[in-house]
Amino acid sequence: MAMTSALLRRAAAPVAALAACTALLLPAPAAAQNVLNLLNSLGGGSSGGGLLGAVTGGNTAAPAQGDDLISLLTRSVDNIDEAREIEIGRQLAAVLLGSKPLHPDLALQRYVNQLGRWISLQSSRPHLPWTFAVLDDPGYNAFAAPGGYVFITKGLVDRCADESELAGILAHEITHVTAKHHLHAMRKTAQSGVLTQLVASQVRSNAVGNLVASQFLALARNLYARGLDQADEHDADRNGVALAARAGFDPYGLVAAVQQLRGAAQDNPAFALALSTHPPAQARLDYLEAAMGRSFDTLAPVAPVTVAQRLSGKPAAEPALAAPQAAPAPAAAPARKAAPPPKKKDKAS
Repeated sequence: MAMTSALLRRAAAPVAALAACTALLLPAPAAAQNVLNLLNSLGGGSSGGGLLGAVTGGNTAAPAQGDDLISLLTRSVDNIDEAREIEIGRQLAAVLLGSKPLHPDLALQRYVNQLGRWISLQSSRPHLPWTFAVLDDPGYNAFAAPGGYVFITKGLVDRCADESELAGILAHEITHVTAKHHLHAMRKTAQSGVLTQLVASQVRSNAVGNLVASQFLALARNLYARGLDQADEHDADRNGVALAARAGFDPYGLVAAVQQLRGAAQDNPAFALALSTHPPAQARLDYLEAAMGRSFDTLAPVAPVTVAQRLSGKPAAEPALAAPQAAPAPAAAPARKAAPPPKKKDKAS
């Protein structure tokens, strides 16, 4: 059944912990002259070289050899250590950046990077060189890559009613990374005959280097065109709402974002990729309702904060909290054929 109107009304404002915790995040560059300068400051940490490094190939970690990568993926994700996972992510990030440019708004890039980093600090893998960026694309979509790379489109940012929706989407993508969903998906493809078919259609030379490069490119393109397994998407939804709440945001922000997908026309080009690579929006809402129950009802909402307000520096109607919420742990995944929860009655106002 659809989420009730009462449930949607509970999707109130985020608790804007980001503003009070900016000191914990990477400082924004004092005078960024262009997008490339900004990218050098994003993601950072001693383990990564930011998005610019992903494009240019500059990095501090030992590069992953393509043939070793394919060999590892055909065995077990457990054989891929963190340094190699980050390098794989850098290469996937380069594939994504090769298809869509970065949005030139430096203030927006800094804001999304800071917001994502704050949420990632509450995750199970806060030490990764997390990097968040906005792609110059009018579509409604978000992508992640192993090792801490997360991309969202400008069209998605523009369609977020408030910060809690954006936070929920980022938390969903962060969960994909912490759970290594992309690595598992690439392994499944590498173990199947699909990889051989994909590569055969792209290789134009017998050179081993070209073959290895084509193998990786085929894996990447297949991954982002096909999407992850439905179980992985449901897992990212369930754990994403808990992560958003831990970071101090309204967990129902993600619910509102999925509602937008449910209302999108199948032939709307802005939503086409998101709809084709995720489970049906109604199935996601049903799953979230069963998984969340009333676990988050005790979290006190505050006034909404829009992305435009955050970028303009205007204060919210209510003061921001200085610390994240003590959110409940994510509920266990609901049984596949569980009885539907009883209908919730609208509370009298």
